Amino acid sequence: MKPGMTQSGNGYFWEAAVPYHYLKDVAFKDLESSDKVRKNPLFFGPYKLQSIVRGQSTTWVPNKYYWRGTPKLKKIVATVVGTNSVTQSIKSKKFDVAQVINSQWNNVKNTKGVNFIARVPLSYSYLGFKVGKYDSKTGKNVMNKNSKMNNKALRQAIAYAMNVNEAYKRYFNGLAFRVPTLIPEQFGKYFNKNADAYSYNLKKAEQILDKAGYKKKGKYRVQPNGKKLVIYLAARSGSSVSDSITQNYIQQWKKIGLDVKLSSGRLMESNSFYDKVQNDSPNIDMFMAGWSLSSEPSPADLYSEQAPFNFARFVTKKNTQLLNEIDSQKAFNNSYRVKKFHEWQKYMNDEAYVVPVSNGYEITAVNSKLTGYSLKPSKANSVWANVAYTK
Repeated sequence: MKPGMTQSGNGYFWEAAVPYHYLKDVAFKDLESSDKVRKNPLFFGPYKLQSIVRGQSTTWVPNKYYWRGTPKLKKIVATVVGTNSVTQSIKSKKFDVAQVINSQWNNVKNTKGVNFIARVPLSYSYLGFKVGKYDSKTGKNVMNKNSKMNNKALRQAIAYAMNVNEAYKRYFNGLAFRVPTLIPEQFGKYFNKNADAYSYNLKKAEQILDKAGYKKKGKYRVQPNGKKLVIYLAARSGSSVSDSITQNYIQQWKKIGLDVKLSSGRLMESNSFYDKVQNDSPNIDMFMAGWSLSSEPSPADLYSEQAPFNFARFVTKKNTQLLNEIDSQKAFNNSYRVKKFHEWQKYMNDEAYVVPVSNGYEITAVNSKLTGYSLKPSKANSVWANVAYTK
């Protein structure tokens, strides 16, 4: 028994219905590729899949077996569009529902006939420092004490040099913001509002490096052992401002004497990025990534010794102890669990193996002729159950 079992999204038991009578004859190894999953799946929601054009669109029609009755729409077509086309699609009413690109908010915010609804998702971006490798034979992360980035002072200085709020105000119209810890504020009591968070402070960053022996030799600093220091950063391409934000941080680090270069000479396509990060590519010293989180806040799946997602590959006795305490039998006492969550956030901020960077509003543009579309949790278990056109 685990204390996380009291919350949805805990991962210890499955929370969705699966049609056993339909799938029981499919071998487990064939499930993912079977027609019963890929082409003709069964649904218990208000709509069922009618057709799919791989990589382009899906068409949905009412599910006559839906337990709450017949849904209101005759058909829903979901289409994939490039990020550069989203703004024009919203302005021209090409879609009834579309995700807004935050960096393009000023171009769409005055569009007539559209309602904008928003939420802060359970997610965050972060800066991770490679300090080891994942051993697939043992299923454990193994730390390298001699790793270039295995110096707390260096990691802390890098974090203090990041002008996150300034960059996001400029490039994301103030819709993104720096987050203080690795446990988002939406988790209520589990969030430690008093944890010492990183803020923009170039002077402090330089003082930390000076004290740790990273002396300047010309334009850039060298390692405490006197060897040249070049730090290779991996970051993803994506939005039109991804490169601008990344180059901004590289310039900030240059101000404190750190020579940071993109590990492949440019931003990486997302699949290539995660392939290199997961496989501990030797030319990555630090990387900028992000998580979408479960509604159960335990960080063990992301940051424990056994977690493949612990991409930084850090393993310490203190981290293991705190994670075990968070998910221990004793943590069924919620005040104890809250206390351990707070200790873990403070510890992680201090060690800075993974530095929380940002989160941002998730804005959806909805045709004002639609009613019933909501981002609030629903007993109907589907955002589409009550959606209809106004008369």
